Amino acid sequence: MTDPAVSAHAEPEDLDSEASLRPRRLSEFIGQPRVREQLQLVLQGALRRGDPPDHVLLSGPPGLGKTSLAMIIATELGAAIRVTSGPALERAGDLAAMLSNLMPGDVLFIDEIHRVARPAEEMLYLAMEDFRVDVVVGKGPGATSIPLDIAPFTLVGATTRAGVLTGPLRDRFGFTAHMEFYEPEELELVLRRAGEILNVDLRPDGAEEIAGRSRGTPRIANRLLRRVRDYAEVRADGAVTRAVARAALAVYDVDELGLDRLDRAVLTALVRSFGGGPVGVSTLAVAVGEEPATVEEVCEPYLVRAGMLARTPRGRVATAGAWRHLNMEPPPDAVGEQSEPPPTLFG
Repeated sequence: MTDPAVSAHAEPEDLDSEASLRPRRLSEFIGQPRVREQLQLVLQGALRRGDPPDHVLLSGPPGLGKTSLAMIIATELGAAIRVTSGPALERAGDLAAMLSNLMPGDVLFIDEIHRVARPAEEMLYLAMEDFRVDVVVGKGPGATSIPLDIAPFTLVGATTRAGVLTGPLRDRFGFTAHMEFYEPEELELVLRRAGEILNVDLRPDGAEEIAGRSRGTPRIANRLLRRVRDYAEVRADGAVTRAVARAALAVYDVDELGLDRLDRAVLTALVRSFGGGPVGVSTLAVAVGEEPATVEEVCEPYLVRAGMLARTPRGRVATAGAWRHLNMEPPPDAVGEQSEPPPTLFG
């Protein structure tokens, strides 16, 4: 039942299109004004000193532009970038080989850095601090450690789970930026830029409609734009207006709040089958025919942020907004329902 239309995780179809839509410079990057200002100071200071900047950690939900910022950092520094991911670094030798091939000033980007294996992570500590790695030669009692100097570099790590990072690794980053969800007005700018690059006849009301259903995430906005473009070219005159966007997104089961089939199935099961809850996530997952991890990691975060779902010690509970979104009257004790204020101490 999962629909990649509103998934913030990168799909195979996104790779080519995202490459063409990525901003090249910091001045082209839309949104995240605080992060851009801070990062600009870090980079300009390093350029004036002629030294590599501090290591940079980018954290936040998927689809907000962490990879784009990593590539922008390399471009602004005039340096080459080497790209890898945490799951690919299973052994210390994998990381040592990559670090030894870096040139002075290079940028090493590790996506999903929280998934780096522990042996490689421990080697990374020394590399980040002293630009040195210890290579172990041999096995058993005869093994020896050979120090190997590496070129000064800047590590850019990206993570969607900053809390999972170990303290020693997190402390070695000189600059940490947390990416926030985008406002609809910012997503409209993202869509207009993408429309120009993709040569889409995107009208202002069409951009507004798509932005409002994009869950505050540029990756989702760009994906919905491509799907609406297909609908506009096949079933309309090619122009993406509000009416065309609404019709197209109805085909792809994306409603006015950006909820997809799985989101609505979870809310419907919670309200109709369990009276609004509380109910455990495993039971809820069985009711909608999905894995508990899918419901918890893909569906719940946005439903909680949208005010449709509440997590309680006893289980998941539908809010008054969820009842109304399903065109049902919420019970008086629903979460978020207005009620008489409790009496004060003095009556």
